[in-house]
Amino acid sequence: MTETQLKALVRSRLKTRQLLLLVHLDEQRCVLRAAESAGMTQPAASKLLRDIETAIDAKLFERHARGVVPTWYGEILVRHARLALLEISLAQEEIVALKAGQTGKVAIGTVLSPGTSLIPMTVARVKQQYPNMIIGIELDSSNPLVEKLLKGQLDMLVARVLDWQDADGLSFEPLADERHAVIAGHNHPLAGRRNLRLEDLVGQAWVLPPPGSLVRDKLVSVFLDRGLDLPLNIVQSNSHPVITNLLRMTNMVAPLPSEAVIPECERGDLTVLMEDVGLVIGSFGIITRRRHRLSPGGQIVLEALREVAGSFYCAEPPGGGTRRATVRI
Repeated sequence: MTETQLKALVRSRLKTRQLLLLVHLDEQRCVLRAAESAGMTQPAASKLLRDIETAIDAKLFERHARGVVPTWYGEILVRHARLALLEISLAQEEIVALKAGQTGKVAIGTVLSPGTSLIPMTVARVKQQYPNMIIGIELDSSNPLVEKLLKGQLDMLVARVLDWQDADGLSFEPLADERHAVIAGHNHPLAGRRNLRLEDLVGQAWVLPPPGSLVRDKLVSVFLDRGLDLPLNIVQSNSHPVITNLLRMTNMVAPLPSEAVIPECERGDLTVLMEDVGLVIGSFGIITRRRHRLSPGGQIVLEALREVAGSFYCAEPPGGGTRRATVRI
């Protein structure tokens, strides 16, 4: 049975109470507790599970002395059952919102750089025309955002697809790359010095993301490729406000997208020491679930996102040149 056929079966033949039972079985790993959570007796739950396995023509749970464990077929069906139940819940929320005079509810995930520019500009445009639309914004790194998108917890992302195992379920529209500069406080001793090299900054105190993060790993590679010692004086943080305040209050430095600190630089709080540290992160773009129809509110936000991105990343800044080259694949 293909994934498309499975989705069709979930939509057309499995009822809500059957989907709920599958999810409770996966969570409780016990037929009795799952039955109680689903509001039915244990014999009824066992019969319902047999009916589902007959319809699917596959064993969904292995019975053991300590309970039940989902098979590979069961894990697949449980994942789709969760999505189906979430879609029903979201539909109910949309109906309630519409009755209350709201246009809809949309959840956007974003990585740092577009989260400080593109996303606020998009939301501002949408709210001008649809002031009652509820828009949620979540800032994080790409992998956890993609995971939430696939689970239906977010409607769209501006992020990267780093794990291509997920690519089959995603649609990706590339927008721009994210070049990292070395940022410091405006009063840093090296502020204003020209032609600074990474070698000049090894001995500085650095604010870096935790080990295992994309930027941290890429930066370590840059240091090693150039034969440099790794910084020893380090503070680890992923929080943008924490990082920028540390830079403002101390003589620490940090690798950040220059686009993400434009307001702080324009206020004179921060400055760019090196315009490009050599991190090759890759393009970020608009990510949605493939073969998934967005709500009317989601479609409105997606179109606004495309329009704003089209003008923002291709616009010529003062003094000529391009803000970012649009990447096409």
